[in-house]
Amino acid sequence: MTKHPARYQDFNDPQAQPRHTGIASFFRAPIADDPANADIALIGVPFDGGVTHRSGARHGPRAVREQSTLLRRINAATGVAPFSHARVRDLGDCWLEFPYELSGALDEIAAYFAQVHAAGAIPVSVGGDHSISLAILRGIARHRPVGMVHIDAHCDTGDDYMGSRFHHGAPFRRAVEEGLLDPRRVIQIGIRGTTNDPDMWGFSAASGMRVLGMDEFTDQGWAFAAAEARRVVGLGPTYLSFDIDSVDPAEAPGTGTPEAGGITAREALRLLRALRGIDFVGGDLVEVAPPFDHGTITAFNGASILFEILCLVEEAWRKRTESGGMNV
Repeated sequence: MTKHPARYQDFNDPQAQPRHTGIASFFRAPIADDPANADIALIGVPFDGGVTHRSGARHGPRAVREQSTLLRRINAATGVAPFSHARVRDLGDCWLEFPYELSGALDEIAAYFAQVHAAGAIPVSVGGDHSISLAILRGIARHRPVGMVHIDAHCDTGDDYMGSRFHHGAPFRRAVEEGLLDPRRVIQIGIRGTTNDPDMWGFSAASGMRVLGMDEFTDQGWAFAAAEARRVVGLGPTYLSFDIDSVDPAEAPGTGTPEAGGITAREALRLLRALRGIDFVGGDLVEVAPPFDHGTITAFNGASILFEILCLVEEAWRKRTESGGMNV
């Protein structure tokens, strides 16, 4: 039975009710089953079959959902109120019926997101490992390549590893090969760490991607990185993919492939806010792995980053809608 407020009428909006109440959904947004009832679809993808070492990201969507209930309705830094204009709905999880074969699992995810795209909803997703981004792009970018702002410790443009070309270290190489990404409109921010191969991420540079490593980020700052992102992706449709391991493990320990010396949570938020105006057609947050988290700090920082992604996507959706453009 739904409880209605006797005195505080603002509490008729479930998102305004005390944050420890109610059934957890992303940002306490309404739950929907049909993507046709959403302008922006918040979707969990609890799959980590593409992980090469430490599994656990399949539990990421549930943890981020829970922590997202701590956030409120308005972005105090930018004034964006994403729930005031768009029908933002939690569509639940794209869970996998056949998760044990990686290529088939990615096909299953792609089919789900193709349905979301066909219904006109813009997906903002939570993984899961980074292999899901390839599947999402297959679902929303088959009819034209998109640009991408990719924030990560790793380029994820590797190739075959232990018999698979579709693991979480290779989604964006595959996406370029499949014509889903225009590499000349891709920037990868925060890259760092050790490798076993001196040309581990060579495909990124060879294909024309802009790789902005962590040393350059540290020397030049988040504002420079945002300006570079704007220059690279230009005015065309753009996807945003944020791997939580881009954040320093002191603030995001709960991830499968941590790398020392990363972006701070504050820098991540400032960087994302500086991307306002880019034509984002979707976004994801991936690689939150609760089994390695401490005090839910990773899930909470992930939820905070997800809110910034939602604000960016909602602003882009609103601009296209108000100009009479298609939601692409």
